[in-house]
Amino acid sequence: MTNKNIPTLYEWAGGMPVFEKLMIKFYDKVLQDELIGPVFKHMSPEHQRHVAHFIAEVFGGPKLYSSGEGSHAAMIMKHLGKHLTEAHRKRWVELLIATADELDLPADPEFRSAFVAYIEWGTRIAVINSNETGVTMNPDEPMPKWGWGEPGGPYQP
Repeated sequence: MTNKNIPTLYEWAGGMPVFEKLMIKFYDKVLQDELIGPVFKHMSPEHQRHVAHFIAEVFGGPKLYSSGEGSHAAMIMKHLGKHLTEAHRKRWVELLIATADELDLPADPEFRSAFVAYIEWGTRIAVINSNETGVTMNPDEPMPKWGWGEPGGPYQP
């Protein structure tokens, strides 16, 4: 039985303004970073907003990303052939968590556990896909949904 009084991760974080501010501040850091700055130097002016909407939707927010900006399959395809390394991934995670701390995102263990778990999961998939030239994927693959619990089961490509 689910408790209807439990907020989504999106709600607990503070809603869309928080995710949009997080990504703006985060990508400011990324562009200044010697290791991962070059990976993002040609990103579109909408990149931060798209990533904010993607993560917000994954965390239970409105379907802004999937209803007009892209799909889960499209997000996967954006990483193909980028040849991201574990060092890139770790730095991306480090900068995002530091930005979350600076912006006072909730620091309770439950939220941070879920937040960091998703960031770890997503960045590891991004590295795997970045070293591929193509993937077989249903173009209607649903968006990931992340909540307060564990993701369940081992990764299977």
